[in-house]
Amino acid sequence: MPQHTSPLTLFRNQTFRMLWIAALASNFGGLVQAVGAAWMMTTLSDSPSMVALVQGSITLPIMIFSLLAGVFADNFDRRRVMLIAQCFMLGVSIMLALMAFEGWLSPWLLLAFTFLIGCGTALHNPSWQASMGDIVSREDLPSAVALNSMGFNLMRSVGPAVGGAIVAIAGAATAFAVNALSYVAIIAALFRWRPPPPKRHLPREPFGSAFSAGLRYVAMSPNLIRVIVRGFVFGLSAIVVLALLPLVVRDILLGKAFIYGVMLGCFGVGAVGGALLNARLRERFANEKIARGAFLAFAASSVLLAFSSNYVVSGAALFVAGACWVVALSMFNVTIQLSTPRWVVGRALALYQTGTFGGMAAGSWIWGAVAENFGADQSLLVSAIVLVFGALIGLRLPLPEFGMLNLDPLNQFREPALRLDLTQRSGPIMIMVDYVIDQEDVPEFLSAMSLRRRIRIRDGAQQWALLRDLENPDIWTESYHVPTWVEYVRHNERRTQADEEAYARIRALHRGPEKPRVHRMIERQTVPQHDDTPLKPESGGR
Repeated sequence: MPQHTSPLTLFRNQTFRMLWIAALASNFGGLVQAVGAAWMMTTLSDSPSMVALVQGSITLPIMIFSLLAGVFADNFDRRRVMLIAQCFMLGVSIMLALMAFEGWLSPWLLLAFTFLIGCGTALHNPSWQASMGDIVSREDLPSAVALNSMGFNLMRSVGPAVGGAIVAIAGAATAFAVNALSYVAIIAALFRWRPPPPKRHLPREPFGSAFSAGLRYVAMSPNLIRVIVRGFVFGLSAIVVLALLPLVVRDILLGKAFIYGVMLGCFGVGAVGGALLNARLRERFANEKIARGAFLAFAASSVLLAFSSNYVVSGAALFVAGACWVVALSMFNVTIQLSTPRWVVGRALALYQTGTFGGMAAGSWIWGAVAENFGADQSLLVSAIVLVFGALIGLRLPLPEFGMLNLDPLNQFREPALRLDLTQRSGPIMIMVDYVIDQEDVPEFLSAMSLRRRIRIRDGAQQWALLRDLENPDIWTESYHVPTWVEYVRHNERRTQADEEAYARIRALHRGPEKPRVHRMIERQTVPQHDDTPLKPESGGR
């Protein structure tokens, strides 16, 4: 059993510490703003659906725009992308505060502003999370994710209570102004951080192909699909607590804005505890057991909230829910990052966020509609059933153990010397690889090639096929296409240390006197000349 190392030791990293503290201030302002927006909606509208849509309006743009933001994170300077996102949110927050001070906000205008803030968050998050792998080592990445979650939820333990007090004393407009000021710290920290520019010897991937490459990689990666499905179900069901907590406080606990802030603080304190326990839980239990426990414990908390009218009991339920929230979501996040090579990690994280926050956006609307027709308590009970279902999914789709694959670049590809004068945009390129396989090795060869097919397509190959020579059945040929020569080079440079194990298995089955023969060809279509004179049929035949 490995020795437990506290994630707090990561604060020795100066860059991580500076950005973490700045993010702390930004998260504080965001949570104060969230309390102000949620409580203001209860004064602008009596509809439970409109109250729940405040949470949905923040998460919906993350679902819609995350993949676009992931493309930016993988193809542009992540620091610059984050600066643009933060400056955009600063401008929107200033406008929101001014509109609130003037009394010009309507329910739908409030939702529009929170939606725009969510758009900034959608642009920021993939670059922020992918940057953790640039700041800390692979071994420290789980601790970095846990500390980021802890920082956010540390602010959740005090920010909502402070936000509730600000709203109660000075009004929601003041809460919006506090949020606007909080962006200054993270913007200043990002200006101070000067990461080394990434080394690029290939041109930046075109936006359209980068977009499709991210979708293709995730679609061809079963482990990532499992994490995204579980994240969607958790987001769909667990968001009920955050979406309906204003109604729970107002209608079940009969409290005011300050009590709402205190209840959110209980959730945040539990989340901090969950972040600190994360490493110990990973040492003792498999990822799937931890996830299953988080689903079931959150379900129990929802049931307790539905029946409790006591502040202490509800606060305890929210404490447990907060711990489960951060344990589950940080595990999903780390699993995605450690199961994805660096060239596509931003897009993989973005797709994970699309699934998880899409579930949250849908859940906010669903549970709000259920609460409007049947009450917040019934909505909490139904969501608990969905959470139990999410735990049972693990019996068929268990989470993978992260860190099992070495996804560092293989760095063995050398661009071959060509006798034709090609440009990087020349194409399409067809690749054929010849193997000599003994008859008794054919079943194992086909199994190995099935894995190779998935790896090839995942990394950009098109029209992959496996051919067998009819006259010499020991000869097998793997073929695939790539659009251009630069995409062929990019395809090979995406190969990881883990991929090499699959390739070595195939090479061991090859019985030829030399290595498998690789044919690299450029396609040329023949075009018949136009001739108005009809061709005369040839005499005779064959």
